[in-house]
Amino acid sequence: MADMKNIIKELCNSKFRIWVFIIFVVVLFVGNANYLYAEEITVRIPFGAFNPELNTPAEVWYDPPTISVNIGDTVTWINNDREGHTVTSGQSSGRFGWMNKDFGTPDGLFDSGRFMPNESWSHTFEKSNSFPYYCTIHPWMEGIVIVKESLLDYPHDAFGNRIEKFPIVQDTPDQMIEVDLTWEPSVIKTHETVKFIYQFYNSATNTNLAKMKYNFVLIQNGKEIYRDIGLTQIGGDYRNFAFDNSGPIIIRFEGITSTAGTASEKSVGITTNKAARTTEFSTIVYDNPEKIDHEQMQVKPAQRLEFYYELLIVIILTPAAIFIVALFLMKKKPENTSTSSSPI
Repeated sequence: MADMKNIIKELCNSKFRIWVFIIFVVVLFVGNANYLYAEEITVRIPFGAFNPELNTPAEVWYDPPTISVNIGDTVTWINNDREGHTVTSGQSSGRFGWMNKDFGTPDGLFDSGRFMPNESWSHTFEKSNSFPYYCTIHPWMEGIVIVKESLLDYPHDAFGNRIEKFPIVQDTPDQMIEVDLTWEPSVIKTHETVKFIYQFYNSATNTNLAKMKYNFVLIQNGKEIYRDIGLTQIGGDYRNFAFDNSGPIIIRFEGITSTAGTASEKSVGITTNKAARTTEFSTIVYDNPEKIDHEQMQVKPAQRLEFYYELLIVIILTPAAIFIVALFLMKKKPENTSTSSSPI
């Protein structure tokens, strides 16, 4: 009996060790996922980079001067010039700043020290940001490394659940109205315009609902950042927006109610219960290190159908009016004011 207990105990200990090992491997994999797909990128220092004059054979100081990498990527600089150089994080002096005794300002994030012709130096980037750098020996030389945060390359909600296809469909709590939502691009980044496109349908009949009044609301990191009153035309509408900050967002449609008189719209009715006619969608906005700002006015409500009717009337009536005026002038005979007389 004692032997049996020892065997069971040993098996339990073995299983425990196996589970500990599995958990360790999973944690190690997740914690270093960025580095599993890391790449090595090469930047060359061309011949002539040591010369700040306009006739230098070097077209750029570092080739390429701007690179975009992911967290965990390693960048290697190779010196193909005839003099030693450095790769030092910070701000360069510009092409002619050294003439005014400006030799650049290092920020201490990384520094290669001097490496000679045909030598190289490498650095692995572990944080997302934009990293300008220069050569402390030749401070006119400058470049920049943009390190992007790893992000999901497919559309998903704020919890990371994959969105298999657009549009996303949700019914209001009272099951009266179906809201279909799409956004472009499908992965949202800061300072890039995103278009939210949506349609309202009668949930019972699947017919399009026009003249529906609603509030379009954007909430980010728990704070309302945008609100607009909308009125759908032919069942749909859209909004353009550019986000300043990263983080999870909620796209909310509040108090959807009918303002028109078709049978389908009458069937969904007018409600004072805003919560019963409110639905929400979510996703995440990612940092965009390649853009640091955007135009202030990014919101563009949909063009109203009435505007097109008015424009069409103007287009039709204007040529007609011109034709009538021209016809009137052609029919009007000029008065004969001249008289002839024969000499006596």
